[in-house]
Amino acid sequence: MLLRNIFSIFMLAALLASCASNPVTGKRDMVFMSTEQEIAMGTKNYLPAQQQQGGQYTVDPNLTRYVAKVGAKLAAVSDRPELPYEFVVLNNDVPNAWAMPGGKIAINRGLLMHLEDEAQLAAVIGHEIVHAAARHGAQQQSQNILVNIGLAATAIAAQKQEKYGGAAVLAAGVGGKAWMARYSRGNETESDTYGIQYMVRAGYEPRAAVELQQTFVRLSEGRSSDWFSEFFASHPPSQQRVEANRAQASQLPSGARNKAAFDRAMAQLRRDAEAYKANTEAMQALQNDDLSGALALVNKAVAAQSKEGLFWQTKGQILYKQDKKKDAETAFGKTIKYNPGLFSGHLYRGLVRAEQGNNAAAESDLLASRKRLGTVAASYHLGELARARGDKAAARSYYSEAAKGDGDLAKSAQERLQQL
Repeated sequence: MLLRNIFSIFMLAALLASCASNPVTGKRDMVFMSTEQEIAMGTKNYLPAQQQQGGQYTVDPNLTRYVAKVGAKLAAVSDRPELPYEFVVLNNDVPNAWAMPGGKIAINRGLLMHLEDEAQLAAVIGHEIVHAAARHGAQQQSQNILVNIGLAATAIAAQKQEKYGGAAVLAAGVGGKAWMARYSRGNETESDTYGIQYMVRAGYEPRAAVELQQTFVRLSEGRSSDWFSEFFASHPPSQQRVEANRAQASQLPSGARNKAAFDRAMAQLRRDAEAYKANTEAMQALQNDDLSGALALVNKAVAAQSKEGLFWQTKGQILYKQDKKKDAETAFGKTIKYNPGLFSGHLYRGLVRAEQGNNAAAESDLLASRKRLGTVAASYHLGELARARGDKAAARSYYSEAAKGDGDLAKSAQERLQQL
């Protein structure tokens, strides 16, 4: 009973101490982290999140510069213009965009293909800027902390754990992916409402926000629930949001569309649309073990756009399944050539090189992959290479990293640790 009271007092004190004014709405919100912590959280997780979602789009860097220019224009009229905003285009087919705390924002190539002008792009970016400016990610993080404090209090009271028994439970809920939590309906409403205001301040046509929500509703129709929950979990479309945006936009002055500028920026991506479609079909054929069909499709994609590392990566995976390891290694090398910052090209080439006994080159690739994004596969196979050359200390370190993950390789890493 005493412990329950202690935790209740702590939670009440935390609530009183951490209710701060929302920079966008002026309301009092529960936020446990400072602005500095918020920015640090976004900075820490921004690059790893990009890596997990295809990395940056590199075929036409001018497109990213254009998106960043539009983003900067909107950020300047936001309620937190001082945040270190960044804007990137991700090489991902999914029609989505997201924001991290501190103003780290990404928009997928797949969403850009569904937009018609700069005003619609401004609707996307304005919405995401509000998530950052209104500290929605920080609010979600704070709620996670409270939930875990409650779990820890319950566990301590029920099991009479020692003094620090609940620390692991609390820590487990405060991870780098807290920003991935789904925003509340209130958060989404705020981002819609104030995002349109940012658009108008920057001189854009507010009806573009209505059109954007109509696009999301159209994309969600006929999709499976799994597809819907995965790609629109944080921004659930609805006709209600369409109507709310329409009502707000009807009361606001008209603005610019800048369609010509948008069309110029999108020209290369639109020219490559059929190539990306062929690559998607190639990956589907690969999953269905139609290797010859997959190879024909990816060759079509490569012929149309040879500087897209994603296409070479798909080709490498197909060649590997055909047991053409040397050719696969060459293809993965092209992935690295055209997108050197992406972890997966280094990882795949490292694995192929290890299978061919080229251990030194394999280790170099795996280390390069691990530097960009830590994976179970890279850590496990680095452990295998270290064990093969008799470096038990390094092998233990790599296996320990791999053992923290999930799947068969993590279990194999645990077995290797026991053997060592």
